[in-house]
Amino acid sequence: MRVHLSALTAARFIAVTWATSSTVVLAACGSGDTGSIDPATAPRSIAMSAWTPGTNDTCTREIHDQYAVVGPDGRLYPTWHPAVDPATGCSFGHDHGRDPRGSDLYEESGPIPFGYANEQLVAFDPANPRNEDHVGHKIEWENDVELTAGGGQFQVRCDVLTKLHQGTHSKDAFTNNLHELVYHLNCGDGTRFHVVLMTAIGKPGEFRRSCDHGVAIQAGTATPANSPEGGGFRAIPDRFCVEQEVLVPNGQNSNFFALNETWETSNSIRREDGHTLAFFNPYYQVRQASRYYNPAIAPTVGRQIDICYETEANGDRAAGDYCESSTQNGQTPGVTWDDPRSRFDGARRIVDVNNNRIDNADGPEVWYTDPFGRNGRTAPFTGSVRQWIAKSTNEVGVDVNGPVIGNGSYYGGSGVHAPN
Repeated sequence: MRVHLSALTAARFIAVTWATSSTVVLAACGSGDTGSIDPATAPRSIAMSAWTPGTNDTCTREIHDQYAVVGPDGRLYPTWHPAVDPATGCSFGHDHGRDPRGSDLYEESGPIPFGYANEQLVAFDPANPRNEDHVGHKIEWENDVELTAGGGQFQVRCDVLTKLHQGTHSKDAFTNNLHELVYHLNCGDGTRFHVVLMTAIGKPGEFRRSCDHGVAIQAGTATPANSPEGGGFRAIPDRFCVEQEVLVPNGQNSNFFALNETWETSNSIRREDGHTLAFFNPYYQVRQASRYYNPAIAPTVGRQIDICYETEANGDRAAGDYCESSTQNGQTPGVTWDDPRSRFDGARRIVDVNNNRIDNADGPEVWYTDPFGRNGRTAPFTGSVRQWIAKSTNEVGVDVNGPVIGNGSYYGGSGVHAPN
């Protein structure tokens, strides 16, 4: 499958209108008729107000707002941008993952609007909104990923383009299990779908311990309070993991791998009668995040960089790897959690592609669901999200813990720092 770079080759998107496809109109691409909307006059989504520059950021909000796209609802949304603005050289201080323009699916998907499903949830259930921060939107993709098909009998090549809101700097995900997920898949056997939803990852109000996924931590009440329970879980480090794996006796190196966050999703697009049209369960992993859960402090957010300066009463302390490169194992003073010198920046991530299944042989290809991917109908309704699923019944990637994409990528540097 060829690599496609769209006509958006300028240094900035500069409020680009929504890309359309000559072959198919996809879920996250809306109806394809937004090209006539002037981005300068389009109403701003809630997500357009989600970012302001911090102390270590040199770009202005006005420069940041130039990376925007008109969404399916005619509103203006933020979208992918580089960590450094090419035109001015200023730094935004955060990354959104891999530039989607290199994906074979970009010609069909166009720029991804960050916060579109969140906005539809406001229309669908005004009393229970879920508005996420800006920096947590992360894109990953790969062309020609090899997956199994036919019950594991043969291999199929697929293009994958995905975006998950995976904020790893704040207390939000300790309790909130609703996160916006965009997923585009096109496989050689006809397994093809393009969806966007608010995915429910595990139970609201709790997460799993990163160093022991079998332990559930009750952390509080989710927002919105009526968040549905979903499959999978969010594995996040807590103080127990820090003391068990990172604060170690003299002469040992810390096991920072035990602090990696793993968000295992389980997603379905369903008809109004409950029939599952599409199922997919990618896992999203973050290494060297900036936070851990510590209920002994307010507001329960511990900073991993602070561990580098800590010594327990018995002499145990952090050593090696991220502490060594960030603070020379505590010898460099004053490196804070939001300092660009800290490697605890959440900028190293991978995605396990896993299972992908569609059951839509009779069609139609276009469905309208609520923001959670449920109650699929053939006509739009208030707060509905447009989904595209091929007329087919197929399954690829039948093995859990499937091919990994993004392995070896690092989106830090260039002034990137937590919050990210």
